[in-house]
Amino acid sequence: MTYGMNDTNNGSLDLLIKQLSSLPGLGSRSARRIALHLLTNKDKLMLPLAKSLEHTADIMQHCMSCGNLDEGEICRICRDPKRDRNTICVVAGVADIWAIERTRSYKGTYHVLGGVLSALDGIGPKDLAIENLLENIKDNNVTEVILALSATVDGQSTAHYIVDQIDNEDVIITRLAHGMPVGGELDYMDDGTISTALRARGGM
Repeated sequence: MTYGMNDTNNGSLDLLIKQLSSLPGLGSRSARRIALHLLTNKDKLMLPLAKSLEHTADIMQHCMSCGNLDEGEICRICRDPKRDRNTICVVAGVADIWAIERTRSYKGTYHVLGGVLSALDGIGPKDLAIENLLENIKDNNVTEVILALSATVDGQSTAHYIVDQIDNEDVIITRLAHGMPVGGELDYMDDGTISTALRARGGM
């Protein structure tokens, strides 16, 4: 007999399965399999995982400088003295930083917007960290801003809005170019595609 999520008649288990199924890429069937695997390996997997999740939730926080996730108030990228402070790569989310860092082809700093403009979802300029970006550009004598936003309608609308807001003729504004397909999400692209796009970035 195959049990569904609501057939277990177990509130705690049902809640665990529901929480697992809410994770990206997991449906209810996969969530049930994972829950069963964890429960049958409680001491070896489930309890260490629970401790790790609690510990990570306690220590991880958003970087006060760029918005990245790390263990301190200032992330290790912003703390790195070898980073080029004159170049800022603007991304929608932390996952995009991780995607670009995998390529090992970018040596500047980052700025996380926290999303992109979307009239459909009711996300406007005040909902994103755009004002912080403009302040960062002024305070750190930034000479180049790379707009590494997804090639979607909302991503490009956000890029154009930022360009209009940057009132500084000394700042070069570039964007990822070759290798970025229209409609493509940065986090789902392979490392080679991102590296090529960074090297071949062009003006807005």
